[in-house]
Parts: sequence; structure tokens; C-alpha cells
Amino acid sequence: MYSVHVVENSVQAKAKIEQLVSEGFSKDHVYVFAHDKDFSKDLTDATDSGSVGLKETGLFETVGNLFKSRGDELRSKFESLGLSEMEAGQYEEELDNHKIVVVASNQADDTDNTKVM
Repeated sequence: MYSVHVVENSVQAKAKIEQLVSEGFSKDHVYVFAHDKDFSKDLTDATDSGSVGLKETGLFETVGNLFKSRGDELRSKFESLGLSEMEAGQYEEELDNHKIVVVASNQADDTDNTKVM
């Protein structure tokens, strides 16, 4: 199961992360995305949330992301968390509009792919 939320700023992102953790998601499985790579990293560090890396994307995709545009890289990371190609594009557009996207994933149960927006 995963849950995706679009927020306006870092204060709302932090509040959303706290809400998701209180609902039972592990902080290690809550991911924060922003279009600006440095801001995204800073926000991930500040909220102590998860980071999409080799474990989520796999070796070939991780290496491939080094050569992709930021938009392509973000869509790839969304898809590695279970979002469809269409959803990944939709949320990447939100990032283009200076929004922040918070994705929570309950990886304990890989058989349930329920989506909540």
C-alpha cells in the first residue's frame, strides 16, 4: 500500500510526515520529493525521512538516473515506489509547479497496492 500527498511547503511536508508516521508508516518508508535536488535532499535530511536509493530502484536504474533529466529521474523514482507511469507523470508535474510530494509506502505487505491520494 502507498499513500501520496501534495503539499505547498516544508512546514506542511513535516506535518504530513508526522501524520503518516502516526498512522503506522515507518519514517524509513516515507519519501519527500521536490524538483530542486538540493532542496529535496535538505528536506529529506531535515525530516529524517527515507531516501530512494539502490534498494528501491535497483542497480541499473540507479546508474541510469545519473544520465537522466531531473524530471525523468523523479518519474523513475516514483515508479520504483509503486506508482504507475501515469501517476509518476502527474506528480512530477506537481513538482514542476513548486509543490512537494510526500510518498509513504508500507513495504511490509507487497501484495496490497492500494493507492490513496
